[in-house]
Amino acid sequence: SSLGSKEEHPFNHLIDTLKDGDRKYFNPQKLNDARYNKLPLSIRVLLEAAIRKCDGFYVKEEDVHNILDWSEQQNVAEVPFPPARVLLQDFTGIPAMVDLAAMRDAVTKHGVDPGLVNPVCPTDLIVDHSLQIDLNKCQGPPSRPSPARPTPRRGSQCGGERGSCSKGGCSDTPGRPATAVQQIENTPLLCPFHLQPVSEPETALKNQELELIRNKERLQFFKWCSKAFKNVNVVAPDVGAVHQLNLEYLSRVVQESQGFIYPDSVVGTDSHTTMINGLGILGWGVGGIESEAVMLGQPISLTLPQVVGCRLVGSVNILATSIDIVLGITKHLRQAGIAGKFVEFFGPGVSQLSVPDRTTIANMCPEYNATVSFFPVDHVTLKHFKQTNFTEEKLELLEAYLKAVKLFRNYEDSSEDPQYSEVIEINLSSMVPHVSGPKRPQDRVAVSSMKEDFQSCLNEKVGFKGFHISKEKQESLVPFLHGGQEYELAHGSVVIAAVISCTNNCNPSVMLTAGLLAKKAVEAGLIVKPYIRTSLAPGSGMVTHYLNTSGVLPYLSQLGFEVIGYGCATCVGNTAPLPETVSEAIKEGDLVACGVLSGNRHFEGRLCDCVRANYLASPPLVVAYAIAGTVSINFEKEPLGVTSEGKEVYLRDVWPTREEVQQIEQDKVISSIFTELRARREKGNTFWDNLECPESVVFPWDPKSTYIRSPSFFNKLCKEVQPPQSIENAHALLFLGDKVTTDHISPAGSIARVSAAARYLLSKRLTPREFNSYGARRGNDAVMTRGTFASIKLQNRFIGKPGPKTVHIPSGQTLDVFEAVERYQRDGVPLIILAGKQYGSGNSRDWAAKGPYLLGVRAVIAESFEKMHKNHLVGMGIAPLQFLPGQSADSLELCGKEKFTITLPEDLSPKQILTVKTSSGKTFSVTTLFDSEMDVAFYRHGGLLRYVARTML
Repeated sequence: SSLGSKEEHPFNHLIDTLKDGDRKYFNPQKLNDARYNKLPLSIRVLLEAAIRKCDGFYVKEEDVHNILDWSEQQNVAEVPFPPARVLLQDFTGIPAMVDLAAMRDAVTKHGVDPGLVNPVCPTDLIVDHSLQIDLNKCQGPPSRPSPARPTPRRGSQCGGERGSCSKGGCSDTPGRPATAVQQIENTPLLCPFHLQPVSEPETALKNQELELIRNKERLQFFKWCSKAFKNVNVVAPDVGAVHQLNLEYLSRVVQESQGFIYPDSVVGTDSHTTMINGLGILGWGVGGIESEAVMLGQPISLTLPQVVGCRLVGSVNILATSIDIVLGITKHLRQAGIAGKFVEFFGPGVSQLSVPDRTTIANMCPEYNATVSFFPVDHVTLKHFKQTNFTEEKLELLEAYLKAVKLFRNYEDSSEDPQYSEVIEINLSSMVPHVSGPKRPQDRVAVSSMKEDFQSCLNEKVGFKGFHISKEKQESLVPFLHGGQEYELAHGSVVIAAVISCTNNCNPSVMLTAGLLAKKAVEAGLIVKPYIRTSLAPGSGMVTHYLNTSGVLPYLSQLGFEVIGYGCATCVGNTAPLPETVSEAIKEGDLVACGVLSGNRHFEGRLCDCVRANYLASPPLVVAYAIAGTVSINFEKEPLGVTSEGKEVYLRDVWPTREEVQQIEQDKVISSIFTELRARREKGNTFWDNLECPESVVFPWDPKSTYIRSPSFFNKLCKEVQPPQSIENAHALLFLGDKVTTDHISPAGSIARVSAAARYLLSKRLTPREFNSYGARRGNDAVMTRGTFASIKLQNRFIGKPGPKTVHIPSGQTLDVFEAVERYQRDGVPLIILAGKQYGSGNSRDWAAKGPYLLGVRAVIAESFEKMHKNHLVGMGIAPLQFLPGQSADSLELCGKEKFTITLPEDLSPKQILTVKTSSGKTFSVTTLFDSEMDVAFYRHGGLLRYVARTML
C-alpha cells in the first residue's frame, strides 16, 4: 500500500525508472547525501526498504534518517525492517500456521471476520523437516563396480537390488553392479550406472511413503492452509530442503510488485536462513513468533546493527574444501566477538569464492552468532545466475537495478569499499582441513591431529570435549555379530556416517569430491563395514542429478551412501536406532562411539543416545572416516583400509585432485539441471495432489487429533490491556548452568518411550511406533508442553545428573519436569528459571519459549541470553532478566530453593533495573532485557500473538 502513492508517500521524489521506463524504483541516491555511498551494502538494503515502506506508522521518516545516519546511530537507534517475504519450514512453520488458525477462532468470538486473518507478507512454507531415516540400505550382497559401462538393450530395465542387476537388459552381465538411484517421483528414476529406468526404487521411495503416512494429518493441515490463507505458498514434501529450495527456487534477488522493483529480502523460521546472504539477498532467522508478526504486516524491529567488514585476502589452499574455509572463517569470527552484528564480506579474496562457497559460509552464520553474513552481488554471482533459472532479460534487469542503487560490487576495486564499524582480515591461504567435535561445532580439530585429539578427549574429565575413560578401559574391544559375521567395536569406532542436506550439499565441489573419493576407493577394493549406518540425504534433486550424471552415485551407493530421501534427517535427530547388536556392544564396553556428518549441528546425544562423540566434517571426509571405521586414525601414517588381497590403501591414494573435481563440476553442473528440476518441482506430487483437506474458513479442529490442536494462547483474550503483574513467591522450576540450548529446552528428535509426552500419547491409544518426533508434533501444545525440558542431556543443578527431572521444592520429591509443573499449577504457584551464561543458544525454536509459557514460567533470570531466544521469551510474555555484571546465582549464594518475588512497575521501560527479594532475606537486582518500547508493549499484552490479535480487534 505504501508503494508510491503520490498523495501519501513522503519519498515520492525518490521514484526513478530504469532505461526501459516501465519499471519504477525508489532510488536512495536521489537523496543527494554523501553518506549513502559510505554505507555498508547490507545497510543500504535496510534503507531502501524503510524508504519504500514509509507509512508514518510502522515506518516513519525518522527511521529513514536514522538508517542514513548509520555511522552515528549504529547500536543506538531502533529501526524497522519490512522484509520482502517470509520463509517457513514445517517444524517451525506448523506452530506459526496453527497460531494463525487459532487467531481466526479468537477474532471470530469477538465478531470479526476470520477471513481477515491472512499473511500480508508473501509466505513460503517448505515441508522438509519430517523425513525420518527408517531405511538406509537396499538388501543384497555388496559388489564392486567395474569402470566399464555395458551397452544396455533398448527398452530394458534395471533392478533395484544392491550389488547386482537382475532384470531386463542387465541380466546378461553377471556381477555387474546396478545400485539403483533410490529416488522419488520428482527426480529421475534411472539406474545411474546403466542409465535405464529403475522398476523398484526402494530406499527413498519407502522412506517417502512412511513419511507421508506418518504425517498425513499434518499435511492435510498444511494443504488447508494453502487454500484457506491468502499469500501462502506450500511446497509439498520430498521436493527438497528449505535452504536448498530458497537458493534454487524461491530467491529473486530483485523483486517486482505493483510496478516497482526492489531488493529481495527474507526472514525465516530457521537460524540458517542466513544461507541466502551468499546470493546477495539480505535475510536471517527469526522465531516463529516474530515471523507471524511479519506475516501479518509488522516489520521486524532491530537495533541498527554494527557492521563488521570481513576482508578476505590470499589464495585458497589447494587441499582445502569449502568446509575448511567455512570453519576457518567461523573460528576467526567467533573469536572476534561479533554477536548480534552484521558481517559483510569484501576484499580481493571474495572473488575466488564461488556462490556455493559463499552460501556455505553464510549458512554457518549462527555458529559465530552474527545476525547476517552478507556477500553483495558481483560478477561471480551473475555468472552463477546464468547457470540457473534466470533469463537474460531478468539478469539485465537485475544488474541494471543493482548498479543504479549501488548494490553491486567489484571486489577488486578498493575505492568501492564502504565504511565499516570494524574490519577483520582473514588470509584464505591459512585454511587447512579440519573437523569439528566431538560435542560442539566450535571445537575444531585439524585432521592431521585427529588421532591425538580423540585420545586426549578420552583422558580429559567430562566436559565440553572430555569423556574421562580410565586408562585400563581405553583399549577395550567388544566383539559382536552383525549379519552373521563377527566384528569389533572400540573407542572411536564410527557407527553413523551421514552426508546430509543444508550446509554442504549446496556446494557441488565438495559433493563431487566425496563421489570421486568413493569411486576411487571402490576401484581400489575398499568397503564400508555394513553395521555403520550410512546415508545420503541431498538438499534437493539437483544434487542427486549431478552425482548421477557425473557417474559417481553408484560408487557412493556401493559404500552404503544411498539416497534416503530429501529433507532434514540426521541433523535434527531423525536417525533410526542403530542395529541392536551395535547398541549392546557400545553399552557393554561403555564405548565412546562416533558419528560423522556433513551438517552443521551435532550436540551430544542429538544423533543417537548411545553415540557420545559426533564430528562435523566435509562430505569426502565423512566417506573417508566411514571407510576407516574409526576417527582414531592418522591418515598420513596409517592406511585408510586394506583390500581383500592385503594391499594397504592410504587416503592420499584415493583423494581426487582439485583439477579432477573442477573439470567434472564444469562439465556436469550446468543450467539444464536447474531447468529440469524446476519443471519436476512444478509438476507436483501425486500424494499431495490427491490429499483431501477441509474447505472451511475456520479450521475444524479434531478433538481426537494428536498432531493438530488449537493452542491456549488466546484464552481469556479481551480488548483491554492489563498493567504488568508482579511475580510473587515464585519457585524456581529449574536451576540450570551455562549454554543451555534450545535443544535442551524443547527437543526436536524422537519422543522417548519413558516420558510425559509418551504417557500422553499412550493415553490416546498410540503405540510407540506411532509417536513420531517432537518436531513433527509441534502443532500439538499438549505434546510440546510435556516435551519442554525433556532432553536427556538437561543438566539441572537440583538433580546433579543429566535428565528431564527436577525437584518439586515444597515436597522435596524428584519428579519429571511436567509432573512438577502440574503440582505447581494446582497450587497456583508462579515459576521462574535460574540459569547461567548463553541461555537459549542453538537453533531458533519458538516452542523453547512457548513451552515454558504454557508451563507457567513468568521469568528467566540468567547471566546472559542468546539474542534470538531472548526475543522469543519477550514475544511470549516471559520476562528475560539478567543478573548485574559480575553477579550470578553462585556469587549471590542462591541455592535455588528460595521463593522469589519480583516487583514490576506499571511504567515498565526498556533496560530497567528491578529488585528481586528472596524468602531467605537476600535481595539482588536484575536488568530487564527489553530492547525497545515495542518489546515492553509485547510483554504488557502477554506476548506478541495477543498483541496482534488485539490490534485486529
